[in-house]
Amino acid sequence: QVQLVESGGGLVQAGGSLRLSCAASGRTFSIYNMAWFRQAPGKEREFVAAITRSGGSLGYAGSVKGRFTISRDNAKNTVYLQMNSLKPEDTAVYYCAGDTTLTFVDTTASRKYDYWGQGTQVTVSS
Repeated sequence: QVQLVESGGGLVQAGGSLRLSCAASGRTFSIYNMAWFRQAPGKEREFVAAITRSGGSLGYAGSVKGRFTISRDNAKNTVYLQMNSLKPEDTAVYYCAGDTTLTFVDTTASRKYDYWGQGTQVTVSS
């Protein structure tokens, strides 16, 4: 199976930057698409960004376009989320997700992904 572990979250001032990392272990060769989701207190989990196995973008949520960048380093079995110009509304627990089955659903749907990390907290202060 696959294990995903997020890191890099923390407290940052509005306008600042953070880079989240998602380290994969186990059957990493089986991972195709990967994605980042986030969930704020009292809100539903929402899609942030997704990426193909070869590093091509599968799109971003409208709320983060132009500010966030997803990337992937397969040699390190790691996916990144570079977050710039952070806003208080970006405050959430961020989750890394991996797809090993190529489920035929939209890449923004959480049900496409069969492996999830434990989440990392991002807090953006005013």
